[in-house]
Parts: sequence; C-alpha cells; structure tokens
Amino acid sequence: MRETSVTTKPAGENSWGETIKVIVQALILALLVRTFLFQPFNIPSGSMKSTLLVGDYLFVSKYSYGYSRFSLPWPLDQIGTHGRLFGSDPKRGDVVVFKLPKDTSVDYIKRVVGLPGDRIQVKGGVLNINGEPVKLEPAEPFVETDFYGVKIKTRAYLETLPGGVTHTILKREDGGFQNNTPEYVVPEGHYFMMGDNRDNSQDSRFLDAVGYVPAENLIGKARVVFFSISDGTAPWQVWTWPWEVRWKRLFGLL
Repeated sequence: MRETSVTTKPAGENSWGETIKVIVQALILALLVRTFLFQPFNIPSGSMKSTLLVGDYLFVSKYSYGYSRFSLPWPLDQIGTHGRLFGSDPKRGDVVVFKLPKDTSVDYIKRVVGLPGDRIQVKGGVLNINGEPVKLEPAEPFVETDFYGVKIKTRAYLETLPGGVTHTILKREDGGFQNNTPEYVVPEGHYFMMGDNRDNSQDSRFLDAVGYVPAENLIGKARVVFFSISDGTAPWQVWTWPWEVRWKRLFGLL
C-alpha cells in the first residue's frame, strides 16, 4: 500500500491565516450589508419626537426605494449619475432618511406627508392635504424630564394620513409660520417631508432650508430602533447602561 505524505504547517501559522481570512470575509460581508441592505443611523435632534428620540439608533433599509448615488458610500457617491436603480416609490407616512437638498453632505430623517402633485398646507396647526384636513385625535401628553429633573408635558395627537397611516405628533401651539403656511404644490419626482415634533422641526415647510426632496436624495426607510440611550450619554459608556439605556425602545418597529 502506497503511503501518503502530509505536509503540515506550524499551528501558529495556520491559526493566524484562518483568523485573518475570517476577519476579511466579515469586513466584506459588513460592507455589502451596509451598502445594499441596512445602514445604521443615530438621532441627534428632537424633530421626530415622540416617534424617535435623541439617542435612538436605528437601521434603515436601503433597498426599500432602490439605489441612487446617495445610497452608496464614499467614494461611489461621487459618481455623477442621476435617478434610481430598482426604484420604488415611498408611501405617505413612511419615515425616511434622505440627503438634505441644500447640502447633500447632511442626512435628515422626516416623515413623508406629501407625494408628487399633492397640495400641502398647514392651517392652525392642522395638516391639510389636497384641501382636506387630516384627522387629529387627542392623545396622552408626551412627558420628558429636563436637565434639572423637571417634567415637561407637550400636547400630543394621533394624526391619520390619507391611506390610513396613524402616528403621534407633538404640538405646543397653533400659531407661528410653521402652523400657518402657504399652500405648497409638490413637484413631480419630489416629496414633502415633515417632522412629527411639528413646532420644532426644520422640514419641507421651510423652502430656503429644506424644501421639496428629490427622489434621488432618498437613502432608505427607517425600520427598527436597535439601541436607545438617554440624551447626553455615549453608547460606549457601558457602565451606565443599566439605568441609561431605554430598554423598552429596543427593537421597536417603525
């Protein structure tokens, strides 16, 4: 019987080689997932309260509306192409991350309230779509604690958009420009975005700051809050997690 000789490498060499291979494969997989499937974002402002809070971390599905140059990481986002590949339209009520039209280096997150061709206006704090006021119902006030431990209550309402999407909005007042706007007509290929914290949101109502959002600026649809920690606390401060993590918000669907 012929003997078969086997050449073996030192155990340490095999171990290092396999470790590097696994790390490289994991990095490639993570890059592909982030580029084409899900991208993490964190919430730095209160414009989407109470749906999203400062300190929320969420996954955005990049495949929901197809892909544009703004869906891709640097340096691929520098490619000067327009439009979307495998594109599909967002629905009214979707919570969307998009590139700010005035400065595409900035990411915003708002709710889609106006589709192409819609007439949008806010009257006395009530959103009107195509001449009809949306349904508003009083809800339990939103309560938060300030830096000094004082509890602050804000009026909350359940808003139901055409199509049936119901969500909570916050409103402190019915006056001011943001609550009494001119009528906007959403251009083709664009969307009208508003924050759920209606008196504290820079959104499409402010044409010189945000305005109508082109379809190609959409990055993706907000899907799930995977982590949430109190405002002012860094997530890497793991010793604070027992009392600073908002455990009830984890894995909340949007």
